[in-house]
Amino acid sequence: MIKFNRPENLNGTELLDELKNAGVTVTDLPMDNGKNGFWLNISEADKAKAEAVVNAHNGTTVAPQPTVEEKLASVGLNLDDLKTALGL
Repeated sequence: MIKFNRPENLNGTELLDELKNAGVTVTDLPMDNGKNGFWLNISEADKAKAEAVVNAHNGTTVAPQPTVEEKLASVGLNLDDLKTALGL
């Protein structure tokens, strides 16, 4: 586990995606220490890459609205199913 300074606008889901895109493998969820820091379970070899990602991170604080496709998928449908049902 490696400690990092907590970004002002931390969005854990976005940060994990950003770390993954940078080639950093994170095991388990980040742990907040409640004192402007948090811990990531990563390899020591990935520390420099992770630090750059964490320092650049500016997460959104509002959950994004789901797309039409995501809404349909939540009820087991897709856009083609909807078009067929509507006769389009």
